Order: sequence, then structure tokens, then C-alpha cells
Amino acid sequence: MTAKYSRTAIAILLGLFVGLTLFKPAQALANSVQQADTISTSDIEFTDMTPAKPDTTVNKATAPTAIKAAGAVGVKETEKPKTLWQIFVAGLLGGFAALVMPCIYPLLPLTVSFFTKKAGSRSKGIMHSIIYGVSIIVIYVSLGLLITLFFGSDALNSLATNGIFNIFFFLLLIVFGASFLGAFELTLPSSLANKLDESSDKGGLAGLFFMAATLVVVSFSCTGPIIGTLLVEAASKGERLAPAIGMLGFSMALAVPFTLFALFPSALKSLPKSGGWLNSVKVVLGFLELGFALKFLSNVDLAYHWNWFDREIFLSIWITLGFLMGLYLIGKLKFSHDSDLPYLSVPRTFLAVIVFAFVVYMIPGLWGAPLKSISGFLPPPATQDFDLTNLSSSAPAEKSQNVLIKEKKYESLFTRGKHKGLDEWYDYEQALQVSKELNKPVLIDFTGWNCPNCRKMEVDVWADPEVHKRLANDFVLLELYVDEKMELPAAEQYVSKFSGKKVKTLGNKWSDYEASKFNVNSQPYYVIVNTKGDVLVPPQGAKYDVNNYIEFLDSGKAAYEKNNGRN
Repeated sequence: MTAKYSRTAIAILLGLFVGLTLFKPAQALANSVQQADTISTSDIEFTDMTPAKPDTTVNKATAPTAIKAAGAVGVKETEKPKTLWQIFVAGLLGGFAALVMPCIYPLLPLTVSFFTKKAGSRSKGIMHSIIYGVSIIVIYVSLGLLITLFFGSDALNSLATNGIFNIFFFLLLIVFGASFLGAFELTLPSSLANKLDESSDKGGLAGLFFMAATLVVVSFSCTGPIIGTLLVEAASKGERLAPAIGMLGFSMALAVPFTLFALFPSALKSLPKSGGWLNSVKVVLGFLELGFALKFLSNVDLAYHWNWFDREIFLSIWITLGFLMGLYLIGKLKFSHDSDLPYLSVPRTFLAVIVFAFVVYMIPGLWGAPLKSISGFLPPPATQDFDLTNLSSSAPAEKSQNVLIKEKKYESLFTRGKHKGLDEWYDYEQALQVSKELNKPVLIDFTGWNCPNCRKMEVDVWADPEVHKRLANDFVLLELYVDEKMELPAAEQYVSKFSGKKVKTLGNKWSDYEASKFNVNSQPYYVIVNTKGDVLVPPQGAKYDVNNYIEFLDSGKAAYEKNNGRN
């Protein structure tokens, strides 16, 4: 590998590493774009939700209403990036990754040369390239739309917490990762490629379209795992247009280079030649696919209380994968399709340093370090079996509340979600009763087992000493898990008047409550209410600014004291 080609390859790999490993907390970012602040509750009274059967949901008498908090400090709203935009960028990164795959990259100069020669003139060649690029976009976006039409938006929304789909996605990504590492190639039937190739000889617009379709089919062994990962990620977010938007970004990254090189054919000379570095891109992506797969397995483990995929196990596997990736980058590990690496270039060395540094960064997490930059990926800290931070004299102990209720409802379900130093409640009615006894407002935390944003808020914001002090001393903390799978007793199951669906599980109950009362279905979502359930200040979602969250809590406390005449 020449230094020139190595620089280009390593730059691409670095972009992929940053984009796919750090952008994704980006499940931090991709989820942080949910619509947590879609409405303001100031001066609005919410409609009561009457359950179909008694005791099936929050008591009507104590259902929250929004009241104007006189004298309360206003909470600033901050603009969040859009979910579809994040998915588009993820698709774009995936498309650039696919562009430098062995199945596509060598075709770039060949295809552009074919257009310029066959068209007979440069202008026609450019026009043909544009049509070819648009055809690629149409094919991939159509695939994304088919995914949405096949599943439907409601089904897409349920994928994120569905056990069967999460296991399927886990196994699917393991297969994709093994394919990129060289275990086998994923290919579509050769007969399909042959038929499309024959159709491309017809000429005209139809011929160009089938030529684009031929590229899609013959490159499937390289693009399939990337497309599959992208669609899994997009579909599990629950956005109706997410798969189509993801495919739009992916296809644009593939199509635009063909058009640009047709406009400037001389630029083809600056491209690095095909070689072993193309396979290096595949192998690095293979390691990333395997690491990504673990998140789906962790989702199932948490939601179904298997209790065997703890935080340190997750980190141990990630550390091992990162170490192996580093060894591969420095040439100490080789796979079946790899070329010999005669020497280690400086850019490749820098990338190896980044990977090894990331591995070293994760190691303290085995003993309880918070690892804030990847907290959205990891299982909750309470799943850590061996936590040295618990031995620290500065570690806050759980503060027991002197109340009449001696047994917390549902507490046994959420031991793996507990927060050090905080006394959480998990039932709305019990929380209101405790609020009356202690004369404190209730902070409702709509959260979930499979909520990366929730984990990031808990590690990055709640762990701040000032925030933690307020949560422990000034509020009754009520955590409502919207994806808890525990089935409600038959007498407590009901048909939601808001969605028309049967509410069967505890998670369904709290999800329906959040959606029907606040017109929001994203997590985390924080609501401060008084002893009657009246909303005191505008609720808010995931905002990682500690000062903003302190202002939010203080405004809720001030509103409570003013309206309740606290002594």
C-alpha cells in the first residue's frame, strides 16, 4: 500500500470510526432528537382519561391538570436536532462507507468512462450519469418506503422494545459482521443480476434504470450489511419516514460521486487505486457491526429481566473487540482476504492509537467508572456487580423516606434501574400519597429500559452533585417505565380511549398515560406535579445542560411552595 493510498484509506476509516461509534451515541444523538418538548402545558387543562375498568390507570380524581405556576421561574426551551435529520446523516455515512467497498469502488471509474464514451458527447454522458444517479436514489428510497409500508408506523415503533425483533436484529448484525470479516459473502441470485444486465442493454431511460438496478444487486455482498444495519436502526426508532430518509442519505452518497466524476472526468486520476485497503474498510466495519449487535441483546436482557448481560460483561466484549480491531490495524491480526501489510503508515498508526485509547478509556468502566461519552449504549450502572465507586466515602447513600407505605409497588422489577443515593417510587398513586406525607412535589420520570437518552441523562446530569442533592431532598422521584413487559392482572387490563389499543402490560399503562395526558411518547420526559397531580411547570425532555436541569427543578420547587403554601 503506497503512502498516498494509505492516507486516503485511513482518512475514510477514521471518518467511519468517529461517525459510526461516536455519532451513534447517536443512540445518544439519534434518540435525543425525539420530540420531548412538543407542547407547553402552561395555562392548559388536560382532559381526564377515564379507565375502562377501575384501578386500571391513574385515578381520575388525581389525574394531573396543568396550572399556571405563579412566581415560578420559566424554563428555557432549547432547540433539538431532528430525528429524521440524524437518520439521514447516518445513511450518508453508511453510503460513503459502501462507496469504498471492493464491490463498488472499482466500478466508479469504469462506469463514468462507459457513460462518457457510449453517449458520444460529454453533455450526453453527463446527462446519462445524472439519470443513473437518480435511478440509484429512486431504487434505495423505494426500498425504504417498502419497509415502512410492510411494517406500518405502529409496528416500527414497537420494534425498539420487542424481544423477538431485538433477538432477530442481534443475530442479523452478527451475520453481517461475520460477512465483513470474510467468513462468507451475502449475495443475491446471479440470475437476477443477469436479467437486469440484459435489460440495461435496451438503451434510453429504461436501460439506465436497469443499469443502476444491476449495480444495486451485484454490490449487495458489500452494501447488504450496511443497508441492513441502517434499516434496523431507522426502523427501531419508530419514525414513519425513517427507513426512506435513511435510504435517501445512503443512495445520495453512492449516486453523487458518479455524477461529479462525470462532470469532471480528470478527477478520476486523483483516486487511489483499488487494493488491499478496500478489504481493510470491510474488516473495520465488521468489528463495528459486532459491537453494535450487542446493544440489541442488551435491550432484550433488560426488558425481560434475564439479568445475565450486565454492564461489565457488555464492556468486556467491547474492550475485546476494540483490542482486536487495534491489532488488525497495526498488522498483528490478518483475515482470509487481506493483503500483506509491508509497513505501517503514519495515518494508520494514528487510527490504531485512537482505537487503543478508546479501549483503555473503557477499562475503568469494569470497576464502575461512569464512561459518560458512551453511557447511552451501556446497561444501567445498577447492573454493575463490582463497583468500586460504592466503596468511596463520598458516594451518596440511599436516603430512606419515613412514610406510612412500607412496601413499594413494583420495586422488585426495577432493582437493575436504581440510582445510587435516590429513593425511587414506581406507582403513581403511591407517589402522590408520599408527596402528601412529605409535603414535596413529585418528579415524574417517564423512562424505559431501552432508552439511551435516559441513561445519558442519568449519568451526565443526574449524577451532578447539585442535581443529585435536589432529587434526593426536594422531590418524590416517580419512575414510570414505558417498556416494562410485566403483564397486568386481567382485571387491570383495559382498552385505551386514546389509542384504541388493549393495555396489557405495565409499560403499556404508563406509555398510554404519557401519550394521552401530555401528547408525547418519547423518553425521557420529566413532569413536576403537586400532591394533587397538578402540573406545576412546563415539562421537558432530554437536555444535557446541568444548569438547565437545575433551573427546571428549582422552578418546580418554587411553584410547589407558592401554590401549596409550604411552611
